[in-house]
Amino acid sequence: MAQKVTLGTSPEGIHPTNIYKVVILGSTSVGKSSLAYRYMKNDFKESLPTVGCSFFTQTLNLEAGTIKFEIWDTAGQEKYHSVCHLYYRGADAALLVYDITNKETLSRAKLWLRDLEKEFLPDEIVIALVGNKTDLAAEREVSPEEGEEFARTKGLLFMETSAKSNHRVNDIFTAIAQELLQREQKAAAPSLSGRSTVKLGEGRMRMGCC
Repeated sequence: MAQKVTLGTSPEGIHPTNIYKVVILGSTSVGKSSLAYRYMKNDFKESLPTVGCSFFTQTLNLEAGTIKFEIWDTAGQEKYHSVCHLYYRGADAALLVYDITNKETLSRAKLWLRDLEKEFLPDEIVIALVGNKTDLAAEREVSPEEGEEFARTKGLLFMETSAKSNHRVNDIFTAIAQELLQREQKAAAPSLSGRSTVKLGEGRMRMGCC
């Protein structure tokens, strides 16, 4: 189980800074790297396929606390699938990304979910299903209702995004951050023992481009 380490206090001097590992999973060309780049740089860049894994960090200040995301952008090519579990081991959250114009990528996202279910206990990780490329709505093969219904049945967060037009990219990361903090607070509530330097992540015991 990954630890959430208090780095210090937020700029306001009130809340600790919690570190969370976030992995981005999905087929090649669904826009995983573009989503990460848009979130990090507020810019759009067509990306070559990721080789292995790329790593980013981003700090997010919320009213309830400050979060530092360690974002792992994994390769979507089939040849890397067997080693990707090495990258998402110990993750606190995962984005399962599919392309709304390619129904097969939703099927692949479901396979990634199956892998996560083998790796993590129920409710141990926050998982968001993300339908990317809403800027190509005219070519849509997956309806919002289909994605939302699958997410509902599996207890996942759900959102449609566009890295190109910056539609709801920040929103999905913020939703994940809020869910992580809520779980952290619920985990801490039963025993207010004053030990706040290292949080052993009981929040991880409950669920939630290329």
